[in-house]
Amino acid sequence: MRAGFEHAAVAELMRLGPARIAYISCEPSTQARDVALLIRAGYRVRRAAIVDMFPQTYHIESVVLLERAA
Repeated sequence: MRAGFEHAAVAELMRLGPARIAYISCEPSTQARDVALLIRAGYRVRRAAIVDMFPQTYHIESVVLLERAA
C-alpha cells in the first residue's frame, strides 16, 4: 500500500494555502484519508475522476481537484 501524504506535507500545504490542489494517487484508500484531512483544513472537492492508465491490470489512478473554501 502507498503511504500517501506525510503529516509534514499536509502541514506545509496548509502553511502555503494554495487556492487549488490537484491530488493524483495510485492508492485510493490513502488518498481518501488525505482528502478528508484537507477537507477538515478548509478545502472542498470540486471534481474527482478515475483514470485507467494501465488497461488489463487492476492499477488505476485517482484524481481529485480541491479548492480552498471561501
